[in-house]
Formats: sequence, structure tokens, C-alpha cells
Amino acid sequence: MKYENPTIICRCENITLEEIEQVVSTFRSSVREVKMRTRAGMGPCGGRICKCLVEQIVTEYHAHSLDSVEQKVQVRPPVRPISFGELGDLYEK
Repeated sequence: MKYENPTIICRCENITLEEIEQVVSTFRSSVREVKMRTRAGMGPCGGRICKCLVEQIVTEYHAHSLDSVEQKVQVRPPVRPISFGELGDLYEK
């Protein structure tokens, strides 16, 4: 389905609702497979923004509850966010 104004689901990777729906309908994808095929949830936020939306889209398509969806997207936050300045300081030492 073509949308006049596409809805962005993953802002980090610029993935639209239409792209996710296409992957889900074409491949009958799980949440993890949607992530692998579209890169939704693989940007700098690590899925903290779009994870719930992607899970909701997939569960609505498959008419399952969220608990029954296999392979939920795992959020993997960095151990500790650091700035580019800190990285540069490490190189100079």
C-alpha cells in the first residue's frame, strides 16, 4: 500500500511503516527478521525508540499477542556512552 505521507517508524535508519509492512507480508516475518531485513532498531538508539512499534506492527499482522511473538527485538544499549572527544583523547595517550 502506497502512503502519501510515509510514517517513519525507525528514525535512526529512516525506515517507514510501508517498508515494515511489505517485509512482514512478503516473508511472514518475525520481529527479529524484520530487524534483519530492514535495519529497524539497528541505529544509534539501538531500538529504544522503535522496538515497541515494530513489535506492535508484527503482532497485529500475525494477530498474535505480544507474548507469543517469537524472537523479540533485544535492546542492546552501550556499556557507557562516550563522546568523540573522549575517544580522541584515548588515541593521543
